Amino acid sequence: MMLRNFIWRLPAAALCLLLLSGNLACTKSSAPPPQTASLLLTFTNVVDGQPMVLREQTYINAAGESYNITAFKYYISNFGLINTAGEEQLLPPEYYLVNEDSAQSKTITLQQLPAGHYQGISFLVGVDSVRNVSGAQTGALDPVNGMFWTWNSGYIMAKLEGTSPVSTAPANLIQYHIGGFKGAYNALRRVTLTFPQALELAADSEAALHLQADAEAWFQPNAVSFASLPAIHTPGAQAAAIADNYKNMFSIIAD
Repeated sequence: MMLRNFIWRLPAAALCLLLLSGNLACTKSSAPPPQTASLLLTFTNVVDGQPMVLREQTYINAAGESYNITAFKYYISNFGLINTAGEEQLLPPEYYLVNEDSAQSKTITLQQLPAGHYQGISFLVGVDSVRNVSGAQTGALDPVNGMFWTWNSGYIMAKLEGTSPVSTAPANLIQYHIGGFKGAYNALRRVTLTFPQALELAADSEAALHLQADAEAWFQPNAVSFASLPAIHTPGAQAAAIADNYKNMFSIIAD
């Protein structure tokens, strides 16, 4: 009873000190959270500058061989932003599967980005080694998407399928399943693109960016002939060479 009466009679300053000694602060709330923004990414897939039309359109590769495309998919992950000082700020890992057969998959929204001005964007084509050995996955990484080999070989980073009259495979198929995350045959490729002009990510707002992926880049400068190499289904030197090719398929489109 005497202690309670003593506390009630304490001056405010003394009471504050007493509370501080008990890990309670007589201060205002902590600093406000950092300002964030969103970025809407739209992917358009083309072939040598022409719109990609699955199963119907005929294209010509750098070797002069005709072909069509029946499936075109690739993983995009581990984004980063390049600030105006040229410094890359990596974002928390996220994984997306861009599928030409799915309009919804070609639109990605990156959220909770640090507000500011940026001169470029970076991302990984494929699935990093950590997720390749992390057991059963869900969402874009679910094996049901047809982009997974085994727990030893890991994910298919990118896939292009179609037909060509010069292919010696059954039914004239061409099938390039590019993967591998170990050693010399690691098919992971990081892409860095510079914006035509600085992009502002204003706090509490959404900016937009249009990216184009040209499938013709898969076949050059490391030459690929459908007649001599109609398919790749395992990690190796040939898969790594195509990964070196397709890392250059991306560009920014000014809308």
